[in-house]
Amino acid sequence: MDPGLQLPRTDATSRAMAENYPWDLRYQLIGLGFVFYASVFLLAHFLSILLFKTYNSLQAKEKVFWNLAATRAVFGIQSSVAGLRALTQDSQLNKDIGTGQEDWSWFTILTATGFFIFENVAFHTYSLLFRSLDLTLATHHFFALAGYGMAVMSDSSGHFLPIVVLLLEMSTPFTCISWMLLKAGWSCSPFWKANQWVMIHMFHCRMFITYYLWWVCYNNWGEISNHFPLVLRLTFFIGLALLTVIINPFWTYKKTMQLFNPVDWNFGNKPAPGTKPMEDQHNVVLKPHLN
Repeated sequence: MDPGLQLPRTDATSRAMAENYPWDLRYQLIGLGFVFYASVFLLAHFLSILLFKTYNSLQAKEKVFWNLAATRAVFGIQSSVAGLRALTQDSQLNKDIGTGQEDWSWFTILTATGFFIFENVAFHTYSLLFRSLDLTLATHHFFALAGYGMAVMSDSSGHFLPIVVLLLEMSTPFTCISWMLLKAGWSCSPFWKANQWVMIHMFHCRMFITYYLWWVCYNNWGEISNHFPLVLRLTFFIGLALLTVIINPFWTYKKTMQLFNPVDWNFGNKPAPGTKPMEDQHNVVLKPHLN
């Protein structure tokens, strides 16, 4: 086949795609992402007041965490759809790792940036108000916002890597369900355990995705080094290394331990309602209850 029939996307063509997203439109889409997920947060609060007795019995900081979990779950759905599309659809993203872009990938990256701005504002406000800090989550949020912020500013960089990274959010809907059911006292129920098993599997998938991203980068290093600015490469690879070596293994371990010892490790390792810590259980059969 004549190689001239399959021309790779160049800096000029990717910049032409970026011209469809002038800065005023980029700001609008980032703002749209921020407002949408802030609205999900507020909607989760009002619906939970009306629908869940468990929610009304929680402390203020637990209510905020509940709503953040619901908001992250919605973002996880959007991210999973986008990530799977990048992996499975024949598009410019996977044809040209270095510069491939699509209209839908621009929309995804811009709205995701809006989410990460909201997430960082909410997270650090929460940390200040309740004087708590999850260093692992803070690090994760910092690199997410920094990476996607620089992706927004880079007109010629391909979108395959940042879109596939969003697939790591596949675990958040199951994490949300796990924590809410745990607070409701359903941690002994078959449904909670089944969700926990699926969630643990999602964390295993997260680990394999990070390995896949390293493989893609190795095989396309020339394209990445030519079209990704140095600061973007440094942010991406430092964040990916932390995910691969520390964050994903740590979270996978914690979630696996939670299956056998249902405690709320977000709030002082408190036992779930209707259960006792592992060391206090003496073959006692406990039935889940609905609050």
